[in-house]
Amino acid sequence: MSNIKAKLKSLPSSPGVYQFFDQNQKLLYIGKAANLKSRVGSYFALNKNEWSRPIEQLISKVVDFKVKKTETVLEAYFLEQKLIKKHQPKYNILGKDDKSASFLVITKEEFPRLLIKRQTDLYTINPTKELVLKSSVKKAYRKIYGPYASKHSLLTALKILRKIFPYHNRPQKSEEGCLSFQIGLCPGPYAGKISTEDYQKNIRSIETVIKGGKKKLLRELEKEMTQLSKNQLFEKAAIKRNQLFALQHIQDVALIKDNPLIKTSNGKILRVEAYDISHLSGENTVGSMIVFSGTIENLQPDKSQYRKFKIKKNANSNDILAMQEVLARRFKNNWAKPDLILLDGGLAQLNMAKKLLAELTIKIPILAVAKGPKRKNLDLYSFGIVPKIKNQVIAQMRDEAHRFAASYHRHLRQNSFSKKVKKLKN
Repeated sequence: MSNIKAKLKSLPSSPGVYQFFDQNQKLLYIGKAANLKSRVGSYFALNKNEWSRPIEQLISKVVDFKVKKTETVLEAYFLEQKLIKKHQPKYNILGKDDKSASFLVITKEEFPRLLIKRQTDLYTINPTKELVLKSSVKKAYRKIYGPYASKHSLLTALKILRKIFPYHNRPQKSEEGCLSFQIGLCPGPYAGKISTEDYQKNIRSIETVIKGGKKKLLRELEKEMTQLSKNQLFEKAAIKRNQLFALQHIQDVALIKDNPLIKTSNGKILRVEAYDISHLSGENTVGSMIVFSGTIENLQPDKSQYRKFKIKKNANSNDILAMQEVLARRFKNNWAKPDLILLDGGLAQLNMAKKLLAELTIKIPILAVAKGPKRKNLDLYSFGIVPKIKNQVIAQMRDEAHRFAASYHRHLRQNSFSKKVKKLKN
């Protein structure tokens, strides 16, 4: 343990991958981190009786660890999955069902799509229990990446990459009524907005990142940008410049999910639920519930616990009535009780929530944040004994609730738009 403590002091506060080894240098576990110093240190910061059961078994065997720094969490994610696939550490595959693993496939089309498939969609098992690729799969897909343990994390990674390198991803060979095209996530290949060559470059760029070649890709983009500028193709050069900048400034904190190992100092895992409402002039009103869990110093998103609500009552742009419905419906379910409720909306939302919880005879601390994700200073209103969470984390939770609600609202708006277009055609 003295060797571990010495190594902990020199750990970088950067993203990366960590590996735990036993006394025989056998690899036990591989994980990723947004902050290697914080994440790896959290395993060894607590007493033995504060560990959860699986981690108690793991940590008791760990005598050494190694880390590999990456520039972003996105790179750490793909490196982690690559290493897990290669080494199959005991505590990564413990209790995992291979059939639930996800794969990223790239279609054999003029404008390839990126799809997520399960193992059972791609492989059959022969009499010797070996995986055999289905013949239909060979015809449909030119490349398969994986397996990836979490479909949700893979989706999150693709969302990040698609904002930088957009691609067409619906089966229809048309951009008509496509919201992704309207908001820039699809470059419009079937509307003649991008050449086959440039589209294929976007797909290859995504593959390069997946394979760990981000630095190589940055060099290629810079070289292309310079050449396009020399040729006075300034619009194309601007696209490369924007891709270069976005790749250098990836926002990927959503890829980090809390490990089910850390308890607070009183032996209890903190669960914080944050809520927000999203609509456009009162139409397609929705609510979101996002969850962060972990120690008070290391709260992280737990996306498996996220929930979304389509508002049933006519709230007429009234965020308070909409939030009241969300909370009422949430507490009708037998979900885990939170240690704190965080509301986006300020004092009015706080007063509504206090009254509602009193009627339901539920006692939970409430923290309300003044409306507007772009506020630099947080205006906080509280009720009850609120855990001392850093303002930076509070802002992160509020923004994540806003993002999740807005995403669901856009989805409903797209469906509504598509139905109207279909109705007009008929």
